[in-house]
Amino acid sequence: MDSTRRKLIGVLQAAYSGEMAAAYAYRGHWKSLSDFGEKEMVYNIEDDEWAHRRQIKRMLDDLGSRPQKLREILMWFVGRVVGLVCCVTGRFMPMYFAGLVESGNVKEYEAASLQAGKLGLPKFEDELRQMARAERTHELFFQSATSGHSLSPVMRAIFHWG
Repeated sequence: MDSTRRKLIGVLQAAYSGEMAAAYAYRGHWKSLSDFGEKEMVYNIEDDEWAHRRQIKRMLDDLGSRPQKLREILMWFVGRVVGLVCCVTGRFMPMYFAGLVESGNVKEYEAASLQAGKLGLPKFEDELRQMARAERTHELFFQSATSGHSLSPVMRAIFHWG
């Protein structure tokens, strides 16, 4: 059980910092969009990422752990840079890579939910499953936003997503 607990804490620490990076990236992303509906959706996704971060922090606290400072610094930087890049790369690339990242988040939260279940943490298990569903909704939005683009088949062949 101790290794499962360590694995869960490791996933939560990575997710905690990753949610911050994603939120800052989405902040730059929605500010770069011109379509009001897309802008509003990405804005709401940013809010979801901050909410997930708060939930994960509570889980870490309950497990007697805390975020990793170096990872926090790195992910702050990554999120800010990606948010700035969104303003110069056009619409497709940020949408595509956001969907790809969200796809990984779904798998990460589903795996964490299973670990929480093994540890007898049903509240964590349910919350992590809900986060996986939210991330899947985000992924589907980005997938639909990129599906008709001329680069979609090339990107799908390279990255196996979309």
